Amino acid sequence: MLSFTNICSIMALKLTITVLAIKEPRPGVALPLEKVMDDRLNRLAAEMSAALEARVGNEQEFDDLVIWLSYNSSYAIRWKIVNDVPSRIEEVVNKLCAILGYVVWKGSVLDLKSKR
Repeated sequence: MLSFTNICSIMALKLTITVLAIKEPRPGVALPLEKVMDDRLNRLAAEMSAALEARVGNEQEFDDLVIWLSYNSSYAIRWKIVNDVPSRIEEVVNKLCAILGYVVWKGSVLDLKSKR
């Protein structure tokens, strides 16, 4: 029989992965095109979240992985980890984003850690 303590410890073992589509207004972009781009960004964020869940969903050393996705000025997808995670998780995210053709968002957590 599960006690309250056991249930809490089981719940604490679940990693929360959040991939947020950051939508920035773009002057000069037609409204229908902006909607298509925003929908695409939402879909890519959901797909990335599912892919990361399959790769690192069982991690128990930390609670959250938060990634932002957006477009850069050339309309390429850029990504950024916005919380502290172990370096091996950063590597998994980096490899996945490289495979998908995404670019590192300037000022990324990865860049900040390498400058310390």
